Amino acid sequence: MGLLLFCSFYLICGNAQKKGNDQTSSNMIEVLLSSHPEYFKNILAYPDSFGVQIVYTQINRDKNNRPSFKEFTYGKQKNSYFYPASTVKMPIAFLALEKLNELNLKGLDKNTTMVTDSSFDGEDVVYTHPQSADSRATIAHYIKQIFLVSDNDAFNRLYEFLGQEYIQKKLTQKGYPDAEIRHRLNISKTVEQNRHTNPVSFYDTLSHLLWQQPGMFSKAVFPKKDIRMGKGYYSKGQLVNEPFDFSDKNRISLQDQQHILQSVLFPAVTPQKNKFNLTKEDYSFVKQWMSAYPKESSYPYYDSTNYWDAYCKFLLYGSERGSLPAHIRIFNKVGDAYGFLIDITYIVDFENHIEFLLSAVIACNSDGIYNDDHYDYETVGFPFMKNLGQTIYEYELKRPRKYKPDLRAFQLNY
Repeated sequence: MGLLLFCSFYLICGNAQKKGNDQTSSNMIEVLLSSHPEYFKNILAYPDSFGVQIVYTQINRDKNNRPSFKEFTYGKQKNSYFYPASTVKMPIAFLALEKLNELNLKGLDKNTTMVTDSSFDGEDVVYTHPQSADSRATIAHYIKQIFLVSDNDAFNRLYEFLGQEYIQKKLTQKGYPDAEIRHRLNISKTVEQNRHTNPVSFYDTLSHLLWQQPGMFSKAVFPKKDIRMGKGYYSKGQLVNEPFDFSDKNRISLQDQQHILQSVLFPAVTPQKNKFNLTKEDYSFVKQWMSAYPKESSYPYYDSTNYWDAYCKFLLYGSERGSLPAHIRIFNKVGDAYGFLIDITYIVDFENHIEFLLSAVIACNSDGIYNDDHYDYETVGFPFMKNLGQTIYEYELKRPRKYKPDLRAFQLNY
């Protein structure tokens, strides 16, 4: 960006911030997008076609390094449905750690052997895990898989450990009553089957039973909604010329997801009622694996050919392959399904001393047909995510701060 262009661009953005109540919270982002018509012209011209939602949060530190947050939004945030895909795995990972802490049993923690049994039609049984160092399935191993490569099976095991009703109760208590995480992922189950969850047992190193949870049935009550999208979908290989029904699918807003991430990364400034019940070690653990690249894990092992650095880092990098800059880390959770591409992030640059939260969703389904595996991820979604991340990042590089942030709490050994 040339100096003259940037000065004009920054002046506009600065005025948008200064006007306060005269500006909506979306104006800041819209100005940033408008400054790059080569990237965002079509999205700004046809917002309904792409269903773009953005939440951007500036972080400012005081002289004691205490953060404060200023949030901006773009697009319809409330009552505008998008399928959240794998982003629902993030709150489930946090809740799994919280439930272990609530059980508070000696010898039972995230590294304890976990066995998943069955008690209802169609439930999977899992006794071991071949990708772990000692073939044991554990909560820790599943959480690593969720953040490193967005593993669906790992999510399903944690969903079954928690149970649908527990998930809804906890998210509501934490201030997210509209969130609905009501089914497993990447596996066909009925509404009834998703209300049933497996028996789960934990064993110590001598194979002694530490705790056992029977199969459960959820009595959670979900509001009735009629959510139909597109003009058709494929079912059993046949095209059905009717809108696709998302009414019984998972649902959680972009703002709620970003606030959940913010609460875990910044617990010291999060109200107690909104916090997850995590230990100091839990916080370190999730920060480690939210920001690690697949190649930085020994167990499970992921080869860099199939799992490159940006495999689960959409904002800022899109689908870019190769090694990423060492001075930047992204703490995040992505999702992609039914043509929706989503990323919930905290981006930190240790070299330039900047940090910000940024979340976005875009619909990449130009033909309006679902379940056909013909989505516009490569041509629309990934370029949008990369350009959006870089646009906000470039703005943050120039944005004045009274106090330089001390970011050492996020500098980890991988």
